[in-house]
Amino acid sequence: MTTSARRARHAVCAAVAVVVIVTLALSIDFVATRDHSTRGAVIGGVPASNRDTAGLDPVIDELTKRSGQPVVLRTPEGSAEVAPAELGLTFDADATRARLLEQPRNPVTRFLALFGRDLDVEPVVTIDPAAMNKALDAHRRSLEKAAVEGGVHYDGATPVGDEPAPGERVARAAAADVLVDRWLDGTPIDMPMEPFAPTVTSAVVAATVAGAADRATSGPVRLTDRRKRTVEVPAGDIAAMLTFGPDGRGGLTPRVDEKTARTSLAPELDPSQRPAVSATFSLASGRPTVVPAVTGSKINWEKTLQALATTATATADGGNRTAEVVYDDVDPKLTTDAARKLGVNELISEYTTGGFSSASGENIRLVAAEVDGALVLPGKVFSLNGHTGPRGTAEGYVDSTIINNGRAATAVGGGISQFATTLYNAAYFAGLEDVDHTEHAYYISRYPEAREATVFEGAIDLVFRNNTRHGVLIETSWSPSAVTVRLWGTKAFEVESITGERTDPTEPERIKLPKGDDCIASSGSKGFTTSNTRIVRDARTGQEIKRHTRTVRYAPEPIVKCI
Repeated sequence: MTTSARRARHAVCAAVAVVVIVTLALSIDFVATRDHSTRGAVIGGVPASNRDTAGLDPVIDELTKRSGQPVVLRTPEGSAEVAPAELGLTFDADATRARLLEQPRNPVTRFLALFGRDLDVEPVVTIDPAAMNKALDAHRRSLEKAAVEGGVHYDGATPVGDEPAPGERVARAAAADVLVDRWLDGTPIDMPMEPFAPTVTSAVVAATVAGAADRATSGPVRLTDRRKRTVEVPAGDIAAMLTFGPDGRGGLTPRVDEKTARTSLAPELDPSQRPAVSATFSLASGRPTVVPAVTGSKINWEKTLQALATTATATADGGNRTAEVVYDDVDPKLTTDAARKLGVNELISEYTTGGFSSASGENIRLVAAEVDGALVLPGKVFSLNGHTGPRGTAEGYVDSTIINNGRAATAVGGGISQFATTLYNAAYFAGLEDVDHTEHAYYISRYPEAREATVFEGAIDLVFRNNTRHGVLIETSWSPSAVTVRLWGTKAFEVESITGERTDPTEPERIKLPKGDDCIASSGSKGFTTSNTRIVRDARTGQEIKRHTRTVRYAPEPIVKCI
């Protein structure tokens, strides 16, 4: 055998020996690592080499923990913390465990792992691109550099171009791959970026400056309102309210700042508006008749300013630079048709009280005038305090007698309780629902027992609800000796009132006070307990609907002597 032949034979034997050794080593490793994770496996930076299923628990637990923590996204512009669910990221722990238990099919990879070479295993992660895009959109200001769009503004009345500049944004498709790959590493993730150009070019800016923007301030624009009055808008005012911004199609469109425009134009144009007037009822004929509603008009500032901008940019000075003010109709709260359907056509109750002093009478006259004509819609409540608002000297009310701390005193608005009693009784006999009322502290002989009411601004109110299917119109009339309240609607109820016997009389206290404005002499009266029962029947059938008994305890009126 020649030398070369012997060398070849030795080489073949050596190669066979190596193959045998490697095969033996891999076979031994295969047996040793069966049902274990890959030797040298690393997942998310966590060692996971040669572990059985139980031994992988700490690895999976760590990845699961990371999957619940906020994801820190980082770009050259800044950073943001986002919840994994917002990004549409999902970690599959079971599938990841199964992947770790898969042995590599490449024998070279397996052999190298025997000598300490790491083998990266990717966790099983999915991502919802739509959720990711929504989350990235929400954090654009933190993560992306916005492109500067071209535009035009004014320096005085001279148009000045705003040059565009490119921006930088997250590359969405690449970002999804990076998030899937890096999410569970437990470190901030650097987002891939891409440049993007603004929609408006420098050429468009220059053309707008020389064209529409220059025409806009070449002279005044005249606005004609609904009264056919003309308001002139000077070029300087136009420049102060006008800019040009992207239209989304690569061009520039005029934009008017409404706040600036209204500051300039509202003083002259606002008077051209007309408030809506609700339908009301007149009793001039002795019965309710509907006074028709009036539709109002309100300036539509957005459309008016758009018309102003269109006219200004379309024509140069010397052309027809006139635009119409645009109005919107304003519907009244109560239309004529709705008022006619309310069924306000007959007297449903009436009540009169009298016997008041001149000062009280003036206060009663004022409050009656405020309530006259009030309309209570079906299901709505009427509050005397809420309807009149403040009742002080500024509103014309004067000092008169009230009950304060159990005895007579004077205060602005005294006597209004007489009107409250009159109104309460009118509502009582109309069958309307009593929501809230309070009797006087002691009995006043000109009022019906247990069927009267007092009021005090901010503390005691008279409130009733229109529990009928029709409107209720309140009419009041006043004379120096009496006040009357009439309620008009459609009669739904018949009401019977039964006053109970007086019981438990109590004697009045005797009080002596120094003479002066704070002392009002009184002969006093006994206190007692009594009741009133209201029986409400259906006006059409006569069938009883409900009855209610209210028991009232009147304190004795003290005997006051001024000494």
